[in-house]
Amino acid sequence: MVHLRELINYCDDILEADRFQDYCPNGLQVEGREQINKLVTGVTASQALIDAAIEIGADALLVHHGYFWKGEDARVTGLKKQRIASLLSKDISLIAYHLPLDAHPVYGNNVQLADQLGLIVDGVYQHGTEPSLVMHGRLEEPMSGKAFATYMAEVLQREPLHIDKMTQEVNTVAWCTGAAQGYIEQAVELGVDAYITGEASESTVHIARETGIHFYAAGHHATERYGVKALGEHLAANFDLDQQFIDIDNPV
Repeated sequence: MVHLRELINYCDDILEADRFQDYCPNGLQVEGREQINKLVTGVTASQALIDAAIEIGADALLVHHGYFWKGEDARVTGLKKQRIASLLSKDISLIAYHLPLDAHPVYGNNVQLADQLGLIVDGVYQHGTEPSLVMHGRLEEPMSGKAFATYMAEVLQREPLHIDKMTQEVNTVAWCTGAAQGYIEQAVELGVDAYITGEASESTVHIARETGIHFYAAGHHATERYGVKALGEHLAANFDLDQQFIDIDNPV
């Protein structure tokens, strides 16, 4: 068991949350009971995940995608009201880390995806002083673009969208989980054979075709299941918590 504030301070510290100019508040978003024994982790604080956390008696919910995003309606109405009311009625805290959880070198989504796919990490793309989100590295053994897509589908249990460069094998790779298709030009600048992310935009296809890079959109949810799970397991071991990862499937 751990005090809520101790848990938040620890997460803020190891994830270096203050380094990031994010689209949402990181850390404690909805305050519940002071003492945490049962921690549930998941990708997104949807109603389905909240209901599952309530069912198993969670004291706190730790997610990658929480609430209060920049640019959204600030009023607590509709779905937002229903979700927050569900948490408050059971005195469950909501803790969320967005970009800090993408970038962390041990528990982050990017490094955890590399671990799942067996990618060798060589470094991160760095431009200016902002924390970098794009990792780059290589496969253990080169393979064709189609073979790599098949392998990715087997590992992540989701068929990726693949914009194929027919004549070029995949050896060097850059990647950034989630909705990071806009970073494809950083991958091109790195000179890698392929770029992996979660989603695609209309313009991404043209950039991939015109630059000759393999592009894989492997699913926002599918690429971001692993960071929050790894962080939850670390917290459980460090604070002797009862922890459970709940995967609410999402095809996007």
